Amino acid sequence: MLFNSLQYLVFLPTVFVLFWLVPHRLRVPLLLVASYVFYMSWRPIYGILIFGLTLGNFLLVPLIERAKEVKHKKAWLAVVVAVNLITLAIFKYAYFGMDAVKSGLNLLHVDWHQPHLHIILPLGISFFVFEFIHYAVEVYRGKPLAKNFMDFALFASFFPTQIAGPIKRYMDFIPQLSIPAKFKWEYVDEGMHLILMGLTKKVLLADNLALVVQAGFEHPEKFSSLDLWMITYAFAFQIFFDFAGYTDIARGSAMLFGYKVPINFNLPYLASNAADFWRRWHISLSTWLRDYLFIPLGGSQGSRIFTYRNLFITMALGGLWHGAANHFLLWGVYQGVLLILHREYVRLMEAVGLHEKLVKSKLYHVFSVVCTFHFVCVGWVLFRADTDPIAWQIITKLMEAPAALAHFSASQLTILQIRDPIIFPAILLIVPALMIAHVVVNWLNDKKFYLSPPRPVQVALMVVMMCLLTIFSPDTSPRFIYFQF
Repeated sequence: MLFNSLQYLVFLPTVFVLFWLVPHRLRVPLLLVASYVFYMSWRPIYGILIFGLTLGNFLLVPLIERAKEVKHKKAWLAVVVAVNLITLAIFKYAYFGMDAVKSGLNLLHVDWHQPHLHIILPLGISFFVFEFIHYAVEVYRGKPLAKNFMDFALFASFFPTQIAGPIKRYMDFIPQLSIPAKFKWEYVDEGMHLILMGLTKKVLLADNLALVVQAGFEHPEKFSSLDLWMITYAFAFQIFFDFAGYTDIARGSAMLFGYKVPINFNLPYLASNAADFWRRWHISLSTWLRDYLFIPLGGSQGSRIFTYRNLFITMALGGLWHGAANHFLLWGVYQGVLLILHREYVRLMEAVGLHEKLVKSKLYHVFSVVCTFHFVCVGWVLFRADTDPIAWQIITKLMEAPAALAHFSASQLTILQIRDPIIFPAILLIVPALMIAHVVVNWLNDKKFYLSPPRPVQVALMVVMMCLLTIFSPDTSPRFIYFQF
């Protein structure tokens, strides 16, 4: 069941009405049943998977708390983490592992016929497995257990965040379930605003950009270097609006029930360096990688080389988390190298006494934002390209842009004609306008100028967005990008 489907348009209001009609003691069971209906509408058999993992973690994690000695606690933690990671590996990395084995055997001139296991990747498994691991580690660190099985089961299966996050923390989510909240119109106002904004980002922007991106990445040989820069920019904003749109719909859906889930984005393309980008992009994942991978590896507590090793491993595994493919691993490695180079650059600037001056310079900040955005865009080519040869072909052409600019004319931009002579150029204007508006609104909020338009104005804006969604939506709306992870 997709957020941008007719099924969800019926499912969400039905659950919403029932939730506020039933007594408080029945709300968690209701949401739990609704969450399993939501998940099993895709493949019913995988309801058994999420239930089995939920029950297994609920029974195993208390053994960590009950263990008397630290070594026994660590042993039980290792068991719980292993159970979760092995499950993830079987469903997500079985074919990737067999391909690697086959490649290795081919080097030894050994012919191995790879078996076909008929494994279909369960939706959202990467997200709820990470939530289970977070729960086990936090109990090991001394946090209290989840006492109620239904609350714990809903933590893992909560349908707004079930498929593509954000990755929740149980200490933040489960306590909300015990609060006997009363219905407030503010829940509807904020929830519907987020849902509509999310649909606008997904259908109006991301889905239209997707048509351009698809054409460019399928046949990069047909486009010039300037075209490919436009296509790369298009994917940068496609993946942002697609995933940010999903997050808005998830947060809005949760808000309809009075629950809050974490934000996942904070103007990532205004980051001034690679580290700043990862503080703003997919925040729930980047903080998870920091807390449960980077820090356990040793974090920044050792030598510079030791820290860089930890960064490299963390980002490489973070890339592989996105998918069982070489290009995801390569993208993670690229992000790790960017973070290491950023640290080295800061260290060098501090050594020569320039870092503090540069940080205070507004012109340097703008320059840093532009450079960071383009480094991120090159990384998106690795992320999006289906094969390594396509990635290298596109990146090689991107590097030819300075020479192409010398002979530039607008008629050379074939990319402008892919989607529609009017719609795509219009979107190219809408995207920066939205980004600027977002910055202005955030600045006003920081200055305590809280903007709350009258209700007729809000209704009018929602009607306008609905009309735009109807007029400019493409013929088909693909599923959210992060559903595959």
